[in-house]
Order: sequence, then C-alpha cells, then structure tokens
Amino acid sequence: MEAELELDATKENLKEVFDFVTTELSSRTDDKKLIRQIKLCVEEIFLNISSYAYHPEVGRAKIMVKIEGNPTPVRIWLSFIDHGHPFDPLAEETPDTEAPIDKRKIGGLGIFLVRNTVDGIKYEYINGENVLTIFKEMNRNVQGQN
Repeated sequence: MEAELELDATKENLKEVFDFVTTELSSRTDDKKLIRQIKLCVEEIFLNISSYAYHPEVGRAKIMVKIEGNPTPVRIWLSFIDHGHPFDPLAEETPDTEAPIDKRKIGGLGIFLVRNTVDGIKYEYINGENVLTIFKEMNRNVQGQN
C-alpha cells in the first residue's frame, strides 16, 4: 500500500500530516506505540522542513507512506520531499549527549532522536529535491524497548 499527501510546509499543517500518517498506519496496524514513535519522527522532520527548507518563504512538502507486507505489514517507509534549500541532516555532527548542558552545541537532537527511533534513514538530493526516507520494521523494538 502506498499513499501520499502534498501540502504547504507550514507548522499549521502538522495536524493534517499527523492525521494522514495516523490514518494510513491505523489501517494496517493497531500498534499504538509504533504509531507514536512514527508520529514523533514525522513531527521532527516536518517541522524542520517547515522551519528551514524555504526560509523565509513557504513551499510545498510531500509525505509518502508505503507499507510493505500483505496481509501482515512488515515494514513502514516514509519519505519527506521538498524543493527547499539542499540540506543533508545526516551529514550533521552527532550531538554529544554525554556533555554537560552548557557545553553542548545547539541543534541536532531532533535528527538524533529520529535516527534512534527508526531502523533506517537515508537522504538524497535528486532533481532539485531533498528526499529524506525513514523506515521502521513492524513488531521490532528499537534498542530493546517494548
């Protein structure tokens, strides 16, 4: 199953993105923890696009959801596509979460959180588009969490 949503990349549209992703996931799984984990990633990625991709202008973003496995879902793919300024969030330095708060660099915790929540993440800049894709295995918990 594959579905997509395209809309203005604004913070005000986060609820519409949540509704879209939740509807797609809920149609295939009742795993509320998994849906919460995915929504956390969606929030971080979409808000970064809305805050920085087109700044100070507003542009469009496309969110694609693909669920592999039928009838039993096995993997969820989400892609976030925008035509904003080229930016590879995966190239950023991993934040030192062990350093004292006053010594830490500002920023980078969001993508760190996403990386530690999903099973895979990839960035590409293709034909003038930023494409960030994440995937999560169904019924697999990250770092042994239940």
